[in-house]
Amino acid sequence: MTFDAMVIFAKKLLDVLLVWLVIYYALKSLRKNVKMVLLFKGILIILILKIISDLLDLVTIGYLLDYVIMWGPLALIIIFQPEIRNVLEQLGRSQLLGRHKVLTVDEREKVVYEIVQAVEYLKRSRIGALIVIERDISLNEYIEKSKKLYADISSDLLISIFFPNNPLHDGGVIIQGDKITSAGAVFPTSDDLKISKRLGTRHRAALGISEISDCISLIVSEETGRISIATDGELNYNLTLDEFKLLLLEELRPKKAIELEEEEEMEHEDN
Repeated sequence: MTFDAMVIFAKKLLDVLLVWLVIYYALKSLRKNVKMVLLFKGILIILILKIISDLLDLVTIGYLLDYVIMWGPLALIIIFQPEIRNVLEQLGRSQLLGRHKVLTVDEREKVVYEIVQAVEYLKRSRIGALIVIERDISLNEYIEKSKKLYADISSDLLISIFFPNNPLHDGGVIIQGDKITSAGAVFPTSDDLKISKRLGTRHRAALGISEISDCISLIVSEETGRISIATDGELNYNLTLDEFKLLLLEELRPKKAIELEEEEEMEHEDN
């Protein structure tokens, strides 16, 4: 293969990879956003109607759909400006190769132990709490607006932060790796209409930040003492302490370890 041919091949390969990257992030954002899902369904319906009108030679509906398709993109940009901005902000916060510290097994177990000890006390005492653990998508935007701590994780510190007389108890704690980075963080609340009206601001904030990042949100209800975990816009509500611990351990596992296990399972099934 000549040098020119190699250059052409590399350009085409790069072109395909970039297209797939755009599609990947678009689908990832689509899966987490209710409004974007509805938008996608609406576009599909319009395209199907256009195809039917062309096949059956329906002049009037075809004429109207031509105008919709012509001016639709501009209207969508104006109407869905907040959603488009959120997608672009998420891309800006994303780190393709990952930015968070990969914890060793011992570090991961210590982090989970300290968090579970704190959550057990908070649950028993009916003290509300919101703990957010950063993963690949940076939470610096919220760290900058909160109280910086940069302290080692300990159950006593977590309990003291959320104690009712503490000025920071109403906000959320952000954890990076095995450190408590900040407290008193304020997160956007979810506007998902499917969320139960029983859930308060703390649960909505946990879901909201999990919808726009890949973080793990841990919640203790002040009213009921129930504990929950939110990831990818989904809420695992009213967990037992054992369920809470197991799910947290699973979510904190490195992605490479999960991928290796999946590959081993696939090889085992093939054999």
